Amino acid sequence: MSTDKILIIGPAWVGDMVMVQSLFIALKRQNPSNTIDVVAPAWSSPVLSRMPEVRQVIEVNLQHGKLQLVERYRVGKSLRGEYDKAIILPRTFKSALIPYFAKISNRIAYRGEMRYGIVNDMRELDTELTYKAVEKYLQLGAEPGHLKQAPQIYYPQLNVDEEKRHQAAKKLGIDESTHAVAFMPGAEFGPSKQWPGKYFGELAIRFKQQGYNVYVFGSPKDKSVGEEIAQASNGDALNFCGQTSLEEVVDLLSLVKVAITNDSGLMHIAAAVGRPVVAIYGAITPKYTPPLTDKKEIQYLGLECSPCWKKQCPYGHYNCLNNIEVDKVYESAQRLLEKKVAAIET
Repeated sequence: MSTDKILIIGPAWVGDMVMVQSLFIALKRQNPSNTIDVVAPAWSSPVLSRMPEVRQVIEVNLQHGKLQLVERYRVGKSLRGEYDKAIILPRTFKSALIPYFAKISNRIAYRGEMRYGIVNDMRELDTELTYKAVEKYLQLGAEPGHLKQAPQIYYPQLNVDEEKRHQAAKKLGIDESTHAVAFMPGAEFGPSKQWPGKYFGELAIRFKQQGYNVYVFGSPKDKSVGEEIAQASNGDALNFCGQTSLEEVVDLLSLVKVAITNDSGLMHIAAAVGRPVVAIYGAITPKYTPPLTDKKEIQYLGLECSPCWKKQCPYGHYNCLNNIEVDKVYESAQRLLEKKVAAIET
């Protein structure tokens, strides 16, 4: 069994970066001595640093849609002689340049933009064998003799730093001993993934009546929907959108009893810190990017027009989200909470 030093060119989205841990676990299962380094934007370091399989994160200052050939050459040249293979997850031409400039002998990727010669282990994407996004990542790490087999999915598990969690809770005025639920109403993809804020507000009132605190997490872009939820709930939901770093959210989500979330990066983080998840889907099918956990309930209507894969509803009605009832989401959360109580009692 050969030991490899592996360079991963990481994806550009939070959820994908969490799912990729399944690939890292698989590579370590192949040989625990394999070393894994990840080329990724700086924002991803708080997530990657919580993955025990990753030795180091090589932060690169690259702008979306920009070639930045000089910067890619500089980074690639600095890595020469360090790695046995590279696995390139994005399917763009530019994403393959750093391993090429690093002169890594085995450069693995799917056929994407024209990059023959840049990638020298070009693999065909078999969508029947690997429909889920996580399966696509796993297949790139498969050894040649296993390329025709469906990959085994390993659930991501992010480490939680209890001291940093305590500091983050103190900053926000969160009592760590109270029962709480988390709402994540944002979705970087677009409005076709976002359940209405007023529905989250109605849900918050129900949880508050049960004695739960309700925390709303998200990026600065989600401040307005967080405020909408706070107002619709008559103040029962606490809007923390834009008040936390990504690292703090990783730790704080480990406090809650259940997370109710759109199909988003924070959904995958909640699952990876072991939280039960109610995942709400609209424009994209849950078969493609499900939360990688056994503790989940999915709310997806599967309308005739779904999945459309569009950022905005082509018909303007957003029925795939608007028709998901608050009662149904609440019932899903209750089932997950009851399962957890039953598990503790047994």
